[in-house]
Amino acid sequence: MAADPAFDSAADSGTPPLRQIRAAHTAETVTVYQAYRPEIGLPTVRDQAFPEAWSRSRMTWIKPSFRWMMYRCGYAAKEGQEVVLALEISRAGFEEALAQAVLSHYDRDVHPDRATWARQLKESTVRVQWDPERDLDFNPLPYRSLQLGLAGRATRDYADHWLRAVHDVTPLAHEVGRLVRAGDRAAAAALLPVEAPYPLLAEATARELRISPLR
Repeated sequence: MAADPAFDSAADSGTPPLRQIRAAHTAETVTVYQAYRPEIGLPTVRDQAFPEAWSRSRMTWIKPSFRWMMYRCGYAAKEGQEVVLALEISRAGFEEALAQAVLSHYDRDVHPDRATWARQLKESTVRVQWDPERDLDFNPLPYRSLQLGLAGRATRDYADHWLRAVHDVTPLAHEVGRLVRAGDRAAAAALLPVEAPYPLLAEATARELRISPLR
């Protein structure tokens, strides 16, 4: 299958660093993606807030990468993920979550030992997972995409304090998927949201989460 031309090594900057936060962001907000069944997704768009049926007691995973969201939901075709949302949240909330986060896996370059990591993971309400980024055909790429897991107070803050706007991008997901199936990957890539490297300022956070330096 053909590679996705949008972010791959054909770009002037070359292949992105191994672990880099890339997202659509403004001076005030950062966009993340989630997919839900219609009973949750549609009221969230209508009311610009999560409905009562949306659980604030469960861990929820937010994804700054549109392509990784497409991989996860199969271009909005998977059961229970038929409505894809682009959620603008405050940069302050996003960075607060990252500052509290613990890697979801043990890393000897970050954690003194497994017991310390396990204790930190148990105590934290935020975890970070770095999964291979995907091309438009869902093939893994040689660099990673951020997945941010929120639980407890972090979930409630996300829903009730950080959320600024909700957009239904299901039609975009469908159209990109249609173009990929038709073999027109250049047209599909042209529709992708622009996701620039996120300028995280806290060096300690970047070090704890193994975020690669900006080039």
